[in-house]
Order: sequence, then structure tokens, then C-alpha cells
Amino acid sequence: MLLYVIRHGVPTYSPDALTPLGHRQAEAVGRRLAAHGLDRIYSSPLVRAQQTAQPAAELLGLPVQIEDWTSESYTWHDFTMDFPDGRKRWVYNKPNTCFLTEENRNRTTDWDKCDVFEGHDFKTPYKRIQECSDDFLARQGYERVGNIYKAVRPNDDRVALFCHEGFSMVWFPFLLSIPPHIFWAGFSFTHTGVTIFQFQNTDDGWTAPTVLAMNDISHLHAEHLPTKYCNRFYY
Repeated sequence: MLLYVIRHGVPTYSPDALTPLGHRQAEAVGRRLAAHGLDRIYSSPLVRAQQTAQPAAELLGLPVQIEDWTSESYTWHDFTMDFPDGRKRWVYNKPNTCFLTEENRNRTTDWDKCDVFEGHDFKTPYKRIQECSDDFLARQGYERVGNIYKAVRPNDDRVALFCHEGFSMVWFPFLLSIPPHIFWAGFSFTHTGVTIFQFQNTDDGWTAPTVLAMNDISHLHAEHLPTKYCNRFYY
């Protein structure tokens, strides 16, 4: 199975919708995905994600199935904290160097005890993401056992999920068995960036996701659309 995870296009957040550029980005990524085909399309319930999914769905004649657990509203509630300037921001907006101090870098199963979290409980909502992820992937044919997956229904399906950076920043480290704070120190995602995970079917029936592409925006370059990488770190 190939799992495509796509961040939405450039949005306005109030109201929740794509900008004109965001719609052009959605059309570009839709043409890219339609060229290779998809078997199922899923989306966050938020409008900006659904609008990004729509061009691919129309080109392929597929319905957009809503996955409520991928909404950025939940992750925003669970994975934000107050910064020194009084504003609430994503926990991963901390300077990436603070995740890589000797003490924090060596934390694995106790990653939630990093001093930069200032006593916030991020492990409980992280468990919610884990449980929802397990349910979603089991429906695709892959059941998690420990840190790997049993292919109960091996397949070569192509599955797309349109969602958000905030959600992906929490979900991806779980998929890759990387402590979240280590992932947060080194990764970020731009609008309509495509990340591809492969669940390879093996003779023994066991698999784990591998990354074939991360935050790929070649569709934007191909159509000469402007690109912008935002600085997500706040000091």
C-alpha cells in the first residue's frame, strides 16, 4: 500500500477556506495524484483540507471520506502551549535546538518529560492519535503489533489523506517510531507538500512504513506556482 499524506493549500483561517493560490495548488496536486491513480481519498473535516482534496476526487470520480480524528482543531487544542510573549503556539514551534540538548536528545520512551514542555501533558493526547491511527490503518488492511504491522489484507492500494501540518507533525513520528521531539527538531511541511509512506507486502506478512517522499512539492514547480517556506520557530 502507498499512503499519500497531503497538507492543504494556502488558506485563510477565518473563514476556513483556501485562498485563490490555495485553489491553484489544490488543482496542481490533484492533477499529480490523478495521473497515477488513487483507490481511496480521505480528508480532515476542515474546509481547507476538503477543498484541497476536491480536484483529485473530481478527476478520479472518487468520494472524499471524512476522517474526523485528523482535524487540526483537536491537535491545536492538545499540542499547544503559551509562549513567553503571551501567545499560544504549537509546542513544536519551540526553537529546534532546545529539543536537541544532551538531556532531551537522549529521551525516548520518556520524551514527554523534556524540560521544554514545562509540565504539560502531551503523552495522553499522543495516545489518542496512536489509537485512531491504528484504527485507520487496520481499515486499510494493516494491523499494528508493537512497532510493526501485520498485513491482514495485503494490497497495492493507493490511499490519499488530505490534512494539516499540525496533525502530521504529531502523527508522523508515531508512524516512524521516532520520539516526537526529535521529529519536531528536524521536519516541517509546506502547503500541498506530499509525503508518501509505503507499507510493503512481504513474504512473512510483517511490514513497517517507509518514507518514499517527504513534503514533495514538485507539482508546484511543474506548474510554475510560487512556493514559500515559513519559519515555524519562535524565540
